[in-house]
Amino acid sequence: MSPDPADLLGIDDELSPEERDIRDSVRSFADAELTPRVTKWHENGSIPRQFAAHFGKLGLLGMHLHGYGCAGVSAIGYGVACRELEAVDSGIRSFVSTQGSLAMFAIHRWGSEQQKRSWLPSLASGESVGCFGLTEHDAGSDPGRMRTRAIRDGEDWVLDGVKMWITNGPLADVAVVWAQTDPAQGNRGVRGFVVPTDLPGVTVNEIGRKLSLRASATGELVLDSVRLPADALLPEGYGLSAPLSCLNEARFGIVWGVVGAARACYQAALSYAGEREQFGRSIAGFQLTQRKLADMAVSVTQASLLAMRLGRLKEAGRLTPVRISAGKLANVRAALEIARTARTILGGNGITLEYPVLRHVVNLETVLTYEGTEEMHELSIGKAITGVSAFR
Repeated sequence: MSPDPADLLGIDDELSPEERDIRDSVRSFADAELTPRVTKWHENGSIPRQFAAHFGKLGLLGMHLHGYGCAGVSAIGYGVACRELEAVDSGIRSFVSTQGSLAMFAIHRWGSEQQKRSWLPSLASGESVGCFGLTEHDAGSDPGRMRTRAIRDGEDWVLDGVKMWITNGPLADVAVVWAQTDPAQGNRGVRGFVVPTDLPGVTVNEIGRKLSLRASATGELVLDSVRLPADALLPEGYGLSAPLSCLNEARFGIVWGVVGAARACYQAALSYAGEREQFGRSIAGFQLTQRKLADMAVSVTQASLLAMRLGRLKEAGRLTPVRISAGKLANVRAALEIARTARTILGGNGITLEYPVLRHVVNLETVLTYEGTEEMHELSIGKAITGVSAFR
């Protein structure tokens, strides 16, 4: 039996029937509704807000969470969905993972029962859109330096600060915002707040002129003396460990998602090589082209195996932050190399939007940086294996 060129080792044979159904339904939706439109979204620099409801109808939003309208699927089921979405575009997967693994997970894990009931059902359905405010202009890899402050004023909280590079920000109805609190007021460091974006003092400025992740709405979130009631505070999350736990959820989706981007680039190159003729024959018959294609096929397989392993660890409750760092570092690197190599096979055609490859290349350049830069993941792994921290 000839192997599937996109799955040489038959890794998808490991999927459960439910996980195969997720794969097939998301892939079918992507082929019918997303792929025909994504080039225009890339050119226009946004994804229409209406697609949140489509994602909700498919059960993709917060799909790995339980209750409150969430599907409660397995970790691997969620990963497979991320893979199929990112095979179309990293920006589309970013929308879904920001909604589910950042905004919704924060409320689900650290929120009150009232907050969960108030927000999770509408976020799961796509009626509402959420975003996650942690990163600032001068506090990216070092979020402990954040300048956003939350001060108690009677029973209320007053927030001031600016958050940057906020995925879904321009579309969001609610933001989960992390801020420093004043220990002199009896508080305990960084805390999270549920902030409806229609409150006085909340402004979202869309970040334009992006060259990457263009099919994703990105904003600057400005908080100018935003007054919140006491019950806006996420009661269960204390310190930076709370938002970092959310980032680990999102990174898991990236580990799977970039496998989809890599696979899409490899398949585009394989198809093109079979059709393109030079010197009287298909370039798929040239040894150097076959070497590139073989290397890509092996790299996609290795990335798929790594994603599957981390999925099994997550389901067993054994997925640690350093393991997620290893997965994110390795798979994004592999996907970016595959995308760049695929572009060389397509030659000049590879720089046009007639093919998805260079769009994936520029997207993956951002994925390499967000949710922890390449350097930060290397240092996290270095600390784990040496026992010595190089951060400070």
